[in-house]
Amino acid sequence: MRIVGLTGGIASGKSTVSNLFKAHGVPVVDADLVARDVLKKGTGGWKKVMAAFGEDILQDNGEVDRPKLGHIVFSDPDKRQLLNRLLAPYISSGIFLEILKLWMKGYKVIVLDIPLLFEANMDKWTKPIIVVWVDPETQLQRLMARDRTSPEEAKNRIQAQMPLDLKRKKADIVIDNTGSPEELKERFQKVFVHVTKPLTWTEFALSRQGAFVAFVSVFVCVIIFRKTLSW
Repeated sequence: MRIVGLTGGIASGKSTVSNLFKAHGVPVVDADLVARDVLKKGTGGWKKVMAAFGEDILQDNGEVDRPKLGHIVFSDPDKRQLLNRLLAPYISSGIFLEILKLWMKGYKVIVLDIPLLFEANMDKWTKPIIVVWVDPETQLQRLMARDRTSPEEAKNRIQAQMPLDLKRKKADIVIDNTGSPEELKERFQKVFVHVTKPLTWTEFALSRQGAFVAFVSVFVCVIIFRKTLSW
């Protein structure tokens, strides 16, 4: 199995690239969706976060008010780190479970869409690593337009993440998204061809098909060995 790492920064266009992979039949494990699940009312993540941040972050129905929690953690680095520490084990387990499900279905290539791929040290499990990059000014303008936020709030949210230029240096593949949507699609097509090329022997061995071949090979060897002993 080939596990492709996909990351970027807020308003960089990572979600657009993620959706393009889905549209081309490549399954995507979205860490943001996993994070939503681990924060649902009554879950272990929900209990940890409520205990740490208080009931003020809850809506009337008991669910976490995500925008309110986001405002709190993006304005305070210590609280942001605390939230990440609390949820990291639950998110990691959720991601592993989703990968296992896709492995059982026989998929050979999957994409891990993780905003904190490097920060969570999950980059070591993915190859290749794709970073969706935009220049700082474009990122700021797009974030302000998308979320209708002030320049100060937008800058705080951008600065709360690892700089895109640093992520770019750690990437195997960089998708420059400073241009138009059409240009992004053209660049994606080239990346898609590269990502979906035939698996290496190591990747094949880690796939469900590879595991089956290994099992059959061992089974046949055992039978041959037993017959040899009986002679």
